[in-house]
Amino acid sequence: MWNRPNQTVERLGGATGFLGALPDLEAALAWAKTRHGGKILVLGSSYTAGLVFLLAARHPEVGGVLAFSPGEYLPDGRAVRGAAAKVRVPVFVTGAKNETEQVRAILAAVASSDKVQFVPRDIGLHGALVLSHPLYKDEYWRAIRQFLSRFRRSF
Repeated sequence: MWNRPNQTVERLGGATGFLGALPDLEAALAWAKTRHGGKILVLGSSYTAGLVFLLAARHPEVGGVLAFSPGEYLPDGRAVRGAAAKVRVPVFVTGAKNETEQVRAILAAVASSDKVQFVPRDIGLHGALVLSHPLYKDEYWRAIRQFLSRFRRSF
């Protein structure tokens, strides 16, 4: 990013593909579990927004999913929806206005009845970058806070 070398990619001898990030997410989840115990919320942005569905499907300690611009970015083109069909925890999804249909398709596959899709009034942005953008952040943060309010009693 910003024309800086990616040291991890250099050490691995090249990019590993989108699925190659899943072990990092699993390690982060394991670390969070040892630090905090109980149910843990996971957040993904862009291709990791797809991976958090795989993570939640595999790990019962995930208590909720927030996915910013999820898509079928993995090679088989159906893995995210397949994983989403196993997710039974609360889910929040969003994306830029032009991503509404791809986000809706993934949310439709989610097994949980507690699921929310936030569609921005304006065009929005791809991924979680929108959370710090001066034009969009307030609208997104309101929606996120509303979603997170359901966890105050259970966590």
